[in-house]
Amino acid sequence: MSKILLILAACASLSLQMMAQEVIVPGQNYYEERKGIVYNKEFSVNFKLHTNGYSLGVDIGKVKTYYRTQFYSIEIGEIKHPKEFRQSFEFPTQASNRLSRPFIFGKENNLIPLRVGFGETRYFSEKAKRKGLAIGITYAAGASIGLLKPYYLDLLRFSDGGSGERYIRSERFSEDNADHFLNVDRIFGSSGFTKGLNEIQLMPGGHAKFAVHFDWGAFDEFVKALDAGIMLDLYFKRVPIMVESPLVLNAENRPFFVNLYLNLQLGKRW
Repeated sequence: MSKILLILAACASLSLQMMAQEVIVPGQNYYEERKGIVYNKEFSVNFKLHTNGYSLGVDIGKVKTYYRTQFYSIEIGEIKHPKEFRQSFEFPTQASNRLSRPFIFGKENNLIPLRVGFGETRYFSEKAKRKGLAIGITYAAGASIGLLKPYYLDLLRFSDGGSGERYIRSERFSEDNADHFLNVDRIFGSSGFTKGLNEIQLMPGGHAKFAVHFDWGAFDEFVKALDAGIMLDLYFKRVPIMVESPLVLNAENRPFFVNLYLNLQLGKRW
């Protein structure tokens, strides 16, 4: 008899649980009825501009509640030194059949950060109705790998120790060629971004960011959002972007970078 009562009690409990549960169909608008999960997943492409560079990336998110979305992110871009200045003399030379390219005086390396992180977006209130605006905050942190690519310049050289014919040679900075690399009279221009890709060095680090989040049509299938915030990139040692020399003013390198940024998100929910 006791076994039968236990079985009946279990069946009753299961029935009550099934009655209490409601199936929320992804993609349906439940705004007027309740707060709840409208979409399960989210994918967006990010276009970020910050005070010293840019980046492109993707977010892969999971909608946890009506006001909270967790996401994984991956992005790649470039961080520039605040004292970088692009210049060009645009002069031809008999050593080449082309004009000189623009260059950055005193630049030693390009810093290309690859960031992988985990974050969350929280809305201050219920998501807006279709076509409305939802406001919240977004924050994330994670690991970074800084890809350090040598910066090459096309330098004017002379054969026979300076008395012979002029020619152009692509060179990266070293102590041996500092007198040429930091002499604007010897610089023909940059060698192009692809030069030095086979000499990339890795620098481990981390990053964190915080922003105010504006989501247009948060109930829509398509993601249309804008972030305005601040981000920090931190490495375990100073990043040699510029040549530290008296000839390059205020070119002190550092292990961290603080930037303000705007980030445009475009994607889809399902």
